[in-house]
Amino acid sequence: IADRNIYNYENFDDICSNKEIDILYIVLPNALHAEYVIRGAKAGKHIICEKPMGLSVKECDDMISACKEAGVMLSIGYRLHFEPHHRDMMKMGQSKIFGELTSIHASHGSDDTEGWRLNKNLAGGGPLMDLGIYCIQAARYTSGMEPIAVKAKEGAKTNPELFKNIEESLSWEMEFPNGLTALCETSYSSDMNSLHADAAHGWFELSPAYQYVGIKGKTATGFIDLPEINQQALQMDDFAHAILTNGPVKVTGEMGRTDIKIIEVIYESMKTGNKIHITG
Repeated sequence: IADRNIYNYENFDDICSNKEIDILYIVLPNALHAEYVIRGAKAGKHIICEKPMGLSVKECDDMISACKEAGVMLSIGYRLHFEPHHRDMMKMGQSKIFGELTSIHASHGSDDTEGWRLNKNLAGGGPLMDLGIYCIQAARYTSGMEPIAVKAKEGAKTNPELFKNIEESLSWEMEFPNGLTALCETSYSSDMNSLHADAAHGWFELSPAYQYVGIKGKTATGFIDLPEINQQALQMDDFAHAILTNGPVKVTGEMGRTDIKIIEVIYESMKTGNKIHITG
């Protein structure tokens, strides 16, 4: 990258006058996403924002509005929408290859998290914001439906000092319109990485499911043997193509907003212990 195209926090807004830059990819800590997406949109640049899109639905609404007002495109960094194994899970679930889905199980956790992700002011929460969001996404695109209710429970804290202000682990159940349930869990103290779907006439799964490389899958009838690709390269190519052809954007800001709405409801259920319906 040429020196003239490198910016920092102090001169970021000067990017507006640089015609060589078309797209900004916001990969800052979660709490900074909204500010820099809005400033980037005002600078006239198209934007990819890493997940989670923001810390609240209001932040997401502000980001979407800023991009619309500026006439720029906005996408969220959901790389797995471009990954062959996950695209196969979407096909099998949504096309009912094994019949109607009866349940989904999704889990994603790590035991070596450090840095700003443990700071609630920067992260907005614990593993749900960082890893559990993959489970929410997976249940949505495997089923092709949106959840209508959530029941969540926080796990015990094995290290109360480290996880003073955020959850260490969390499990939740999402209910879908046709009675389908997705059982999900996430953790900062346990490795887990899987997506499993049961259907009327079989099952299909990925394990590990959410990695950058090495995703493996199988079904009731055999293995999911698909090529390994550079997920984020395809993600960025798709966004560039959308800009060049005036759309559509495959992974939209509205999709990111929906995940944040679900996350808000999961946290509310975690705190109250109640089943909560998703509205708005």
